Amino acid sequence: MNIRDLICLLSDGHYHSGEQLGEQLGVSRTAVWKQLKKLETLGISLEAVRGKGYCISDALELLDGAEIVAALPLAARQQLVRLFINDTLSSTNTFLLDRFSDGAGHGEVCIAEMQTNGRGRRGRNWIGAWGRTLPFSLGWRFESGASRLEGLSLAIGVVVAELLASHGVELQLKWPNDLLLVKSGQAYKLGGILIEVRGDIEGPCQVVVGIGLNVSLPEQFRLSVGQPVAAVHDVDRSISRNTLAAGLIEALVTLLPKFETEGFGPWRERWNARHYHAGQPVNVLQGRTNFEAIAEDVDEAGNLRVREEGQLRLLSGGEVSLRGR
Repeated sequence: MNIRDLICLLSDGHYHSGEQLGEQLGVSRTAVWKQLKKLETLGISLEAVRGKGYCISDALELLDGAEIVAALPLAARQQLVRLFINDTLSSTNTFLLDRFSDGAGHGEVCIAEMQTNGRGRRGRNWIGAWGRTLPFSLGWRFESGASRLEGLSLAIGVVVAELLASHGVELQLKWPNDLLLVKSGQAYKLGGILIEVRGDIEGPCQVVVGIGLNVSLPEQFRLSVGQPVAAVHDVDRSISRNTLAAGLIEALVTLLPKFETEGFGPWRERWNARHYHAGQPVNVLQGRTNFEAIAEDVDEAGNLRVREEGQLRLLSGGEVSLRGR
């Protein structure tokens, strides 16, 4: 029995007895009960009512490859080589990096209901509740080399923010790769971007663009994260994960060829317009050192300009992080 099949049945808003579930899935009531216990470990909240049965209390929208592809315009569909939908993966980025090792990967997209070992910047883990987040990765081959990729994560941040704005979710961007929902002056992390590159500095290289979005998060999960987090459904519960996945594919396959020829320049002003720390005092963490500065804008290469005691400094990505003061 596939646990996805069980979740599909329980997500229809109706109660199902163990006997009914067993009949529909072709397994025993004992097998159903064991799978129901697994749902708890995935963070899926289950309602059980004596005499009625079981129901998922907050309905889940499962990822649907056919629906995602059907939502793509023709030009984007032609750029998409293959779409992988997985229930649980260690990391969607790792999946596509392995595909590149096997000679594939370009134009491929991997999405999962849940990651168990998703990666963020500086070795941090990115985790999410099953079916509540959107762990998304896209593989792309650049002929111009890794040296031409400066500012790529910022350009991607722009198109992701604009995609969500088209659904009524206005985000701000924290340099270099965080997506923030700001409510009553407080910033909440809604998602992030992680780009991993293999290949030559000046020659062909393979890039995996990883994007993680919180779509709907149970309260108990938010409390376990350790930082203020937000989700798309905090703004509008009707926004579909499948629609967002299709939008990400279209946005990225449009952006990446243009970025290879034009660099970050065309996205610079749009990034600065959403710059969360613009003009604000920040703590800059750089390796084992840190200093206080005033954040300014980003330049044509995506470097952040800050002023430390009146002197202008440029920050590039890598092992640099900002903290608001």
